[in-house]
Amino acid sequence: MPNKKTFDAKQTHLWIVGGGIAGMAAAAFAIRDAQVPAKNIHILEELNITGGSMDGGATPEAAHAWVTRGGRMLTDETYLCLWDLFSTIPSLENPDISVWEECREFNEKVKTHANARLIDAKHNILDAEKLGLSNLHRAQMLRLLASKEERIGSRRIDEFFDDSFFQSNFWRMWRTTFAFQKWHSAAELRRYFLRFIQELPRIHTLAGVKRTKYNQYDSMILPLQRWLVEQGVDVRFGNYVTDADFSTDETTQERRATKLYVKLPEGKEEIELQQHDLAIFTLGSITADSRYGSNDDIPALIRDRQDHGWRLWETLSKKAPDFGRPMSFYGNVDEHKWESFTLTMKDDVLLKRIVDYTGNEPGTGALMTWFESGWHLSIVVPAQPHFANLPQGSFTLWGYGFQIDHIGDYIKKPMSEATGQEILTELIKQLGFDDILDHVLATTNVTTVMMPYASALFACRKPGDRPFVIPKGSQNFAFLGQFVEIEDDVVFTVEYSVRGAMLAIYEFFGVEREIPEIYNGLLDPKVGLKALEAVFH
Repeated sequence: MPNKKTFDAKQTHLWIVGGGIAGMAAAAFAIRDAQVPAKNIHILEELNITGGSMDGGATPEAAHAWVTRGGRMLTDETYLCLWDLFSTIPSLENPDISVWEECREFNEKVKTHANARLIDAKHNILDAEKLGLSNLHRAQMLRLLASKEERIGSRRIDEFFDDSFFQSNFWRMWRTTFAFQKWHSAAELRRYFLRFIQELPRIHTLAGVKRTKYNQYDSMILPLQRWLVEQGVDVRFGNYVTDADFSTDETTQERRATKLYVKLPEGKEEIELQQHDLAIFTLGSITADSRYGSNDDIPALIRDRQDHGWRLWETLSKKAPDFGRPMSFYGNVDEHKWESFTLTMKDDVLLKRIVDYTGNEPGTGALMTWFESGWHLSIVVPAQPHFANLPQGSFTLWGYGFQIDHIGDYIKKPMSEATGQEILTELIKQLGFDDILDHVLATTNVTTVMMPYASALFACRKPGDRPFVIPKGSQNFAFLGQFVEIEDDVVFTVEYSVRGAMLAIYEFFGVEREIPEIYNGLLDPKVGLKALEAVFH
């Protein structure tokens, strides 16, 4: 591990590769907790926008259409590093309160209690409170929980459970809440059981979920970006880091990053890392090679990694065996691809019908899943407006398909081959709202997004596939993002990216402030008892 006295905050220049939430959080912690001068912090971002996968806004592809590639459900118990960060970032709309306070106030007004989590093929809303687990399923869950990760290795979820488990209400809800497929990592599912066990008694309502006032780009990324810029952070857009050099002291096995190779719009640049410089690399991307479609066309599925979301990690991984194996995650597109869609509606006809159908006002429901549908469709209706600058009179909702190569029930083709209007038609017919189909089609812009690696972070893995945040012997470099190894924590959460940033900054600068412990509900007897009651209900 690096010597905590190595870095004098006043002399250090911090080079952060990637302007997603992980890199932005690292910059914020460096300023707030390590007292690094903001002008000494440099964020190198290939795109012309920060936020990484936490996007949201108007689409350049179609007029009067809005899109988020995904959404995030947050909780009080599990997202401790995230709330720690945003408790000191001023809200975009009201700088007198923090983003965390804004979120808390919003959730006091708009409480989640979903009434329609599971819907069958005949449009019936199921009573999902009973999880439908047998004694065999419970035993299988306990077996997984009792297994050490080293023993689990790269085994799949369906190696621990029989086929009937995947027909239970529990799995139907857990699967779409967290985006697990039965061929995903059993080790990651075990971590999720431990991190989110408090959700078991309320998985049918998701009453423990907290949401931001708007989409996470407007509610989190923009306020954090504004704060970083106001502090004086040097954000360099259009800067693509293609490679880095490292040196190793053969006597001490200490390793240092020595140079960054950067591609700029106008050429190339080499950044020599000085004695007090620190380099932080964001690895991989679940939204790499995203492609968009609209009402009348289909988003392309890119299989050959055309953009640079994985290339830096591929390059770095060849330099040392403990820099991870990206191929383990991007290597099977068909196991990890999703298609999401955002509806931009010119009136609230569809939303009102959904409210009448579910009894949930916008923002109070959660994922509605047609668990028998060919495409395995789910939608969520957020509080309106979901975008800070959405024009008055426009409304949005978001959804996704989990089995996009299967044939639809009404549109007789795979979702991956369906236009936006065809996907909307399938959705309206799944709802049973045929009488308003023509109206909704005429007044809605559909933006579809094909994401080849949406759930790549759940790929079956073995030790060494993900590098540690601070590799052994590292003196001045760290790795961040969803593809690093943080013991006991769970990927596919903003918390994971923020915790990694906190770990790196606190370690290198010797920050004495305590890092929040990773929540494990089993250690709380009350939480454990409630979870046990839910499992046996």
